[in-house]
Amino acid sequence: MRPAKTPKVWRSGTEPATARSDLKLRFLLSVLFTPLFALMTAGFAIWAARATSTDDPSQALLTVFAVVCGLLTLFAVLDLVVVVRRRRTEL
Repeated sequence: MRPAKTPKVWRSGTEPATARSDLKLRFLLSVLFTPLFALMTAGFAIWAARATSTDDPSQALLTVFAVVCGLLTLFAVLDLVVVVRRRRTEL
């Protein structure tokens, strides 16, 4: 019998050795959420621009929401670009 080989990378779970990301699902989620986050960014930004210092929620909080939604929009667009590029090369 030959001796057992030590693996180069230790795997700690039962995941398959050739696990792949579900590109169709990632594409669908990116396509759905990119315009949603963009609309939310615009909505919060307009709401923040029209808010006064006595309004509730405050202008600062609305600006934070707009920035967070803008970052989520950026993340969704970048993921969409990555998924499209990977689908062209893998499929």
